[in-house]
Amino acid sequence: MRVAVLGAGAIGAYVGAALHRGGTEVHLVARGAHLEAIRKNGVQVHSPRGDWLARTPATDDPQEIGPVDFVFLGLKANSYATSGPLLEPLLHDKTAVIAAQNGIPWWYFHGLPGPYEGHRIESVDPGGEVTRVIPLERAIGCVVYCSTELDGPGVVRHLEGTRFSIGEPVGGQSERCLEFSQAMVAGGLKCPVEDDVRNDIWIKLLGNAAFNPISALARATMVEIATHQGTRAMVKLMMEETLEIARAVGSEPEISVEKRIDGAERVGEHKTSMLQDLEKDKPLELDVILAAVVELADLTGTKAPTLRAVHAVADLLSSKVGTSTGKVAHAPTSGRIPGLAPAAVAPAATP
Repeated sequence: MRVAVLGAGAIGAYVGAALHRGGTEVHLVARGAHLEAIRKNGVQVHSPRGDWLARTPATDDPQEIGPVDFVFLGLKANSYATSGPLLEPLLHDKTAVIAAQNGIPWWYFHGLPGPYEGHRIESVDPGGEVTRVIPLERAIGCVVYCSTELDGPGVVRHLEGTRFSIGEPVGGQSERCLEFSQAMVAGGLKCPVEDDVRNDIWIKLLGNAAFNPISALARATMVEIATHQGTRAMVKLMMEETLEIARAVGSEPEISVEKRIDGAERVGEHKTSMLQDLEKDKPLELDVILAAVVELADLTGTKAPTLRAVHAVADLLSSKVGTSTGKVAHAPTSGRIPGLAPAAVAPAATP
């Protein structure tokens, strides 16, 4: 079994190092000083569960790797539509793409029986651009319950969590999911194959859709948001509205809103990924984390007033990100229905 990690940042390099430790042939696609450090010293993992070193092959040119059986996609979701030149050299007829993304995936309604089967979510797959790059039949869903960060080039600090839930968009226990799961477990990670991975998507999204945009707007950590009376109340409303939308599209995530907020509070002085991107003047993953949820509210006739209000303000903020460095900023929806808005311009795909 051959695996390529496309986008070997903190999560990607950690997964690649774990797979390598378990005996899988792994190739990392990275760039810059991070790539050079991996080539010279391997991936150094520092973890409360024990430190280890993985000397995995690494490159910035996927053509040097060639076709693999699995691609673990560690890129930001807003780079998927432009990742074709990086992804194509890694594919053979049966290559599966495991997208470890936040938020609502482009394949969400693929193989989902019901009134919305086959529906394309414009916010995450504008004009079908992502589907053209990553065909639906290649996709395996992945929900990450793991926190890592880069301490420096080639050095990954694992903070907490080792669970990577995966599943087929069409449901069930496929051979390819079981094969990848076994490789992850051999490397010391948890990788349950879910019969319905969409429930996991909503459980994680419950926190992301609320805490990420509020953290960026307020420049606040998880514990600050959860312990401030006003923002805690807002998070509660956003989570309740998100659950209503989930149920409207056929999911029944079993989770307590209050327990979810209490869990976020226990995380402490942690900056969400959206706040970290904002501070680095990088494009925000607003489309998959919040715009898509609002679009699903439109699709199902769900009111979701708090989600809509926060999205409107966060969308304006997102349109300004990158303007100080000359990067391409997000195209705001200007109050229009997200599903009918012009597609956001994705940044150049870089691993």
